[in-house]
Amino acid sequence: MGMTMTQKILADHAGLNEVKAGQLIEVKLDLVLGNDITAPVAIKEMEKLNNKQVFDKDKIALVPDHFTPNKDIKSAENCKCMREFAMDHNITNYFEVGEMGIEHALLPEKGLVVAGDVVIGADSHTCTYGALGAFSTGVGSTDMAAGMATGKAWFKVPSALRFILKGKPAKWASGKDIILHIIGMIGVDGARYQSMEFVGEGIKNLTMDDRFTIANMAIEAGAKNGIFPVDDLTVKYIKEHSSKPYSVYEADEDTVYEKTYEIDLSVIKPTVAFPHLPENTHTIDNIGDIPIDQVVIGSCTNGRLDDLRIAAKVMEGRKVAKGIRAIVFPATQKIYLQALEEGLLSTFIKAGAVVSTPTCGPCLGGHMGVLAAGERAVSTTNRNFVGRMGHVESEVYLASPAVAAASAITGKISGPEELGL
Repeated sequence: MGMTMTQKILADHAGLNEVKAGQLIEVKLDLVLGNDITAPVAIKEMEKLNNKQVFDKDKIALVPDHFTPNKDIKSAENCKCMREFAMDHNITNYFEVGEMGIEHALLPEKGLVVAGDVVIGADSHTCTYGALGAFSTGVGSTDMAAGMATGKAWFKVPSALRFILKGKPAKWASGKDIILHIIGMIGVDGARYQSMEFVGEGIKNLTMDDRFTIANMAIEAGAKNGIFPVDDLTVKYIKEHSSKPYSVYEADEDTVYEKTYEIDLSVIKPTVAFPHLPENTHTIDNIGDIPIDQVVIGSCTNGRLDDLRIAAKVMEGRKVAKGIRAIVFPATQKIYLQALEEGLLSTFIKAGAVVSTPTCGPCLGGHMGVLAAGERAVSTTNRNFVGRMGHVESEVYLASPAVAAASAITGKISGPEELGL
């Protein structure tokens, strides 16, 4: 029986000719990631080990992105812990404020992940790098500690779901709408501990930013990872960002998948996930008047340059509705600068939005956009659980940058078509 893309990567890194779903294996890691919330816990766990040295100072990435710039004393202490660890161990890829970005946008941008890599991160959205044809997945801080010390991790080999993408997305449909459509279809546990493998001729109609968004939210379907095949666009992206060698893995023709889904991209409409689960999806043409208080555009899901360009296109020459708080978060310093040079930030500010330094803050209700009781937000982030962005009596509606920007202008959940676009 053949192997999936994910299984081939894992087999190679385990030094095995083949692996099967359910098999327990130990694999070599190409990168271990931590942030200012999870890394301090891992560092304290690592101090309990006999081996207190990192396995490779070049294969660890530490990114203070959740509560930075520090929002309070606790977050300052967490960042200090990570900073001192990075200095003590001479960690190459430690990114201080001013050079950091949201981790899952920053690492591909810096060329730290390429096709064929195995990456673990103490953050659930580490699955983002599957867009590059890598196996990447989130782990707990204890596993991160073991990974930093040994360069290895244990996995149960996942089975896979195949998503055959066909056609071309309509004008305002994006990677966010595609993955929300899929999660709405299979549910938040529809891919539990499985690999979501995306194939089909429709992939050629998706930008790299679309693919990053789709892979990013694989965890919202319960998946172990999401992964795309490596095509010319992937190779171009890798070569533009990295000097690392990469490896291309393709699924065998006789691979057996748990399920296969065919997705016609041309019929997917802008989609919104209502509270309090990403599976609670509704298309934009099936939504009544839902007034909002805040709009967030950014995060590891939708803070890339294409996302900002789309939002700016919707906001150009328009004004944020009176009483609406619109907050824009470029995902990295590089994206921030590019958006500045292209005039996108000027568009946002003239429209009445505010532009923040790169941070994960509002996504997890940490800072820079926390919701009060009874408040409602449209957000381009990835989770809308109870209390996710603030008070337990607040509500979060997940949407694309286009829908979020249009909603900021109208003051209610809206698509760009409502603005005549």
